[in-house]
Amino acid sequence: MSLPVQPAPWSGPSPLPGPTTSAGDSLRARARAAGLRLTSGRTACGVAREFTERVLGDWELDQLRDDALTVVSELVANAVLHGPGGDAGGGVESEVLLRLKRRPAHLMCAVTDRGETLPSPGHLGASLEEGGRGLIIVEALSQHWGWTRCNPVGKTVWAMLLAEART
Repeated sequence: MSLPVQPAPWSGPSPLPGPTTSAGDSLRARARAAGLRLTSGRTACGVAREFTERVLGDWELDQLRDDALTVVSELVANAVLHGPGGDAGGGVESEVLLRLKRRPAHLMCAVTDRGETLPSPGHLGASLEEGGRGLIIVEALSQHWGWTRCNPVGKTVWAMLLAEART
C-alpha cells in the first residue's frame, strides 16, 4: 500500500490554455489546472466524469481516460457519500470541488469536501458488501494517493496518475 504524501499546494483552478503560446511553444509539458464545483447530489459523479473526459481530451491525455474517470468517480462518490449531505448529513446537499492538474509526468485528481470523516481504505475479503472498495481501486490505479486536511474544516483526497500509458 502506498503511503499518503502531502501534495504541493494548489494554486487554484485556472482556465484551460490554448494549444500553443504566442511564440509557438507547445503547452503540453506546462502545468495546467482545471476545477469544477459540484453539489453533492445524485448527478455529481456523472457531471464530474463528463468534465474530466473533456479536460483530458483538451490536454491530449486520452490514454488516461479509463483510469482517470474511474479515480474521479470513486473520489467524488466518497465525497458525496461521506461528506456533509451524505448518509450522515441529513440529506442536505453540500459543495464538492474537483480539481485536475496536469504536471509534466502526472495527472493529479483531487476532490475537496467539507466532511470530517477521514479516508480509510477498506479491505478485500470474502464479504459481499457493496461498498468499501473505492480507495482500494484508487490505490490500484494511481502511482500515489493521499489526503490533506483543510482549514478550518474538510479534506482533500487526491491521486496521481502517470501521464504515460501503463503497459
